[in-house]
Order: sequence, then C-alpha cells, then structure tokens
Amino acid sequence: MKSGLKALTAILAAMFCIAPVQAQHTLGIVGGGGMTTARLYPSQETRGIWGVMSGGISWRYYSAPRFVGCIGLDLEFMQRGFSYAPDASRHDEDKQYHYYTRMYDALSLPVVWQPHVYLFKNHLRVYLEAALNLELNLSSRFEYKLHTGEVESGVYQIKNYRDNRFGYGLCGGGGIDAIFGRFELGVRVRYYFGLSDIMKNRNKYYDNGTDNSYVNPFTLTPLRSPVDNLMFSVKLGFRFNRNGFDEWYMKRPKRDKKAQTFNFSLD
Repeated sequence: MKSGLKALTAILAAMFCIAPVQAQHTLGIVGGGGMTTARLYPSQETRGIWGVMSGGISWRYYSAPRFVGCIGLDLEFMQRGFSYAPDASRHDEDKQYHYYTRMYDALSLPVVWQPHVYLFKNHLRVYLEAALNLELNLSSRFEYKLHTGEVESGVYQIKNYRDNRFGYGLCGGGGIDAIFGRFELGVRVRYYFGLSDIMKNRNKYYDNGTDNSYVNPFTLTPLRSPVDNLMFSVKLGFRFNRNGFDEWYMKRPKRDKKAQTFNFSLD
C-alpha cells in the first residue's frame, strides 16, 4: 500500500513540474457520496448500496483552444462494493432474500479529459468529462445476514491468489462550476464503470470450499466481477493564475467574405 501511495504522489508531482509557473491550472478538494454495485457473471441477484462516500483532490490544466478543453488528475479515496443474495433461487419474493455484502476502500486515480463552455461572462463553466480510472484496492470488510436472523460481519482478508489488488476502468459524467474571483465552487455527477474484476476468475481461483462461507459464500468464484459507482460530488477549487484563463481572451477571427475570390482560370 505504501508503494502505491508513493507512486501516485510521484505522478501528481510530475504533472505539476511539467506545467509552467504561469500555467492555466487549478487545484481543488472534492467530496461526495452515492451508490455502488457489481456486475457479477454468471448473473446474480444484486442490489445497489447507497450511502458510500468519496473524497480527494482534483487538478486541472486548461489549454488555450476552447474545443480542446482541459486535462487533469483526481486522487480520490472511495468506498466501493457489492451486495447479492446467494439464496435468491430458493425464494419467490425479494423481501425473503438474505444478502451478503462486501465493502472495500479504494484509492482511485482518474486521468480526465474535460471539454467545456463558459457562460455569463466567464462566471459559469458547464462541462462534460471522460476519464481512464486506475485503482488500488485497500482494506475490505463483509456482512452476511443469515437465515436465523443473525448477522455475521468482520474483516475480509484480501488474498493475492483470490482477490485483485489493482483495478482499472472508465469514468464519465459532467458538472457545473461557478467562478468567483480565483475560486470555483461546483457540483459534479460521475459514473465509474469497472473493467477489471474485484475477484479473480475461476481459471485462477476455482474452488471456494476452503473459505469460511460467512466470509466468502461463493461456491465457485464468478467469471466476472467488475464494480461500478455512481457518485455525486461538490468541489471547491482555486485558480493559480491571477488574470484568468487564456481562453477567455481568445476571440474567433472574423471572416471577410468580400475579400474572398475564386480563381476561374485553368492554369
């Protein structure tokens, strides 16, 4: 875990060194909450877990051309996980299901591209964003509601031969930033679409019979187990350049239609 934190810190430091002193960049803090779930295959009866939290820092570099937008990095601590009913086939109604829930903490590094437009004399930014997300999975825990009504819970021990420590995926979303002076206050919605699996597939870890059924009730490890998050966040940012962004002062050159001619000669 320490080596992963050092690597992420080095990446952020390198990005700051690349940008010149008067670069068009901002640094902010982000926090919010939302929902997490998993797309298990073979398909299982799952439910979304609401109330998960996230928080971290956000760095953006704004280029001059408007159509390019900006690029940036987010370093986020995020809660992720899934909840599914191992006994769903035994019951006819959802309220009879007994859910097994596993939560884990992750350190995420989305590499972001953000096209945007400005409104109200550059006091409002509306943007979309797309990102590649890299992830380091940290501590994990489980909770299992038994048929007797008792609840088994505790620490889920991450094992290298059973669980994936690193993950990756894609992100997409959008938001609005209100700009006042050198500060920005905004809201954002983002969906994290997992491409990697939280559990290794059956080719690497087939038989779960040696595991405690409370800790890991899967009879066989799923073939796929990507985890998704839907997060709503609030951001407070600071612009390092006093004079504003260069793109504010770039004007589209006017075309002089009268000066345009067409050469009819064949030479």
